[in-house]
This record gives sequence, structure tokens and C-alpha cells, in this order.
Amino acid sequence: MRVLGVDPGLTRCGVGVVDGAPGRPLTMVACGVVRTPAEEDIALRLLQIEQGIEEWLDRHRPDKVAVERVFAQHNVRTVMGTAQASAVAMLCATRRGIPVALHTPSEVKAAVSGSGRAEKAQVGAMVTRILRLDAPPKPADAADALALAICHIWRGTANNRIAAALSRVREPRP
Repeated sequence: MRVLGVDPGLTRCGVGVVDGAPGRPLTMVACGVVRTPAEEDIALRLLQIEQGIEEWLDRHRPDKVAVERVFAQHNVRTVMGTAQASAVAMLCATRRGIPVALHTPSEVKAAVSGSGRAEKAQVGAMVTRILRLDAPPKPADAADALALAICHIWRGTANNRIAAALSRVREPRP
């Protein structure tokens, strides 16, 4: 399975692609950021993010897209920008028929480090170790996007199997 992880942001939207399956070694395909200038109009910035995500989808052809779920912060302006970038990523994937999964920051941290309260440096170190890289991916937004992809490969597939099993149990028998 190939997963594109997206760490949404207006100035730096982290993107990372990972190949693998639960119980097997994972491989980083690519990582980076889609950047937009802070002084630019918001509509133009969202268009640039859309174009950047579309390029990543064209180039890497993921089976799934994992996006960080937006959570409430003290700075409403930051939350709004993050939510808008997140929506753009979900729209790009859905337009192509690619399934989208949302994962909370604590879920991602717990999946890659064992602790939902891990610091950014710990997440970067574990991503480096899991993907057998020589150095932590830079910037941190790219490492976070890879962590999202890892989380989805490890947790998303299991969650999908559980949901499918539960739906079969709930279906009325003929």
C-alpha cells in the first residue's frame, strides 16, 4: 500500500509518501513541503496548496491519503488556516476517488513513538528509525507527514478490518 501523509499548514504543508504494509518494513518514497508566502492573499495560497498536492498525487499515485485532524488551538487564525489546508488536501484526494483518513496528532505520535505526548524531536527520530533513514527528514513538517503515513499503514488498515467485521456482525441474517 502507498500512503500520502499530509501535515496541513498554510505556510508549510508537509507531504510524505510511504510504501508498506502492517508487519513489513516500510519505505519512504518521498517527502517535502508545499510552501506559500505568508503575505500572499489566502485564496491564492490555497490555490498553491491545491496545485502542490495535485502534483504529489500525480507523481506518486497513492492508494490512500492520511491527513492530520485539525484540533482546537488557542490561536483561531492558525486553526482556520490549518483547517483550510486540510480541506484542500481532502478535496484533491476525494476528487480522484482516493480514500482519505484523518488521524489526530496524539494518535500519530502514539503510533510512531509509543506515546501520544511525544515531542517533535522524538517523532522525527522514530520516523528516521522506522524508515531506516540516515537522518531525520527536514523540515519537521515533512517528518510529520511521513509519521501520518506510517500511522495510517499501521493503524488504518487494522481499523478498516475491525469496521468491516463489525458491519458483518450487525447485518441482519436472511
